[in-house]
Amino acid sequence: MMPVKKNYLLLILSVWGTVLLHAQKPPAIDADFPDPTVIAANGKYYAFATNSGRNGKLMNVQVAVSDDLKSWKMLDDAMPQKPAWASSDFWAPHVIYKDVLKQYVLFFSAETKDPEMGKGIGVAFSEKPEGPYIAQAEPLIADTGFVAIDAMVIRDPKTKKYFMTWGSGFQPIKIRELNVSMTRFEDGSSEIAVIPVGKDKQYARLVEGPWIDYYKGFYYLYYSGDNCCGAQANYAVLVARAKKITGPYTRLGDWNKTQNSVFLEKDSLLIAPGHNSIIRDRSGKRWIAYHAIPVDRFKAGKYARLMYLSAIDYKKGWPVIKK
Repeated sequence: MMPVKKNYLLLILSVWGTVLLHAQKPPAIDADFPDPTVIAANGKYYAFATNSGRNGKLMNVQVAVSDDLKSWKMLDDAMPQKPAWASSDFWAPHVIYKDVLKQYVLFFSAETKDPEMGKGIGVAFSEKPEGPYIAQAEPLIADTGFVAIDAMVIRDPKTKKYFMTWGSGFQPIKIRELNVSMTRFEDGSSEIAVIPVGKDKQYARLVEGPWIDYYKGFYYLYYSGDNCCGAQANYAVLVARAKKITGPYTRLGDWNKTQNSVFLEKDSLLIAPGHNSIIRDRSGKRWIAYHAIPVDRFKAGKYARLMYLSAIDYKKGWPVIKK
């Protein structure tokens, strides 16, 4: 009878261990690390996030480094010097490497010092992925309200041109070609609205935080809505796809006739997941990095947005979270 009891005990421990694993859902970074962008550089992975306090000091742009996407080390401020045009708040950082310039380029959102100018998207440069980044003297674009925020830049795999997508402020998400200098839009280009507001049943009252990824002939545009933060947080990631980087984009909710384009939303463990980036690891596997608030902390009135990573798979031509 002893072997039977021992095996039964091992089964109980195994099941209990599985329950604990699913109940905890450990974050990649267990700290306030909102709007994460994760990139691969110099054989490592670097994660950038919105400003937040750490050890009594405010970091304008947070940055962390990892060898394996599992264990992360927090580094110093990626942009320790504020640009002359910005007063406070730096959020939604996005970093790419510009091979011609041999520099890393940081795009970020910030409050301008001019109330009539509103918020702006800035550009900064560094020779190292972790920084320090030196910002340009003027914003790339500025507008009142929350219109000029949440920039993401991609080199089109087909045309080799650079495009910036951005937007919020209860307006459509937009895209426009960038000049190779990364400091201005290309002459003769114009902004194109690619994702409208209010078209989906949920989370579409406001759309923001776009990210474009190219996979097997499709440009997948991930975007978030409605409310990212605080006690009223109600956020999710939605998705659309197109054959051209400038669209037209077909939302998942149009394709499946449900008007529900949700790709990632709250569950029993996490509240308000959103504002994502997509990263490919060394094996080619795709991961989505996003912030979310653990349910237990949310109920306790703690609204810090932690960074999580989930593997992505594809079914019928659309991305899904890999279980």
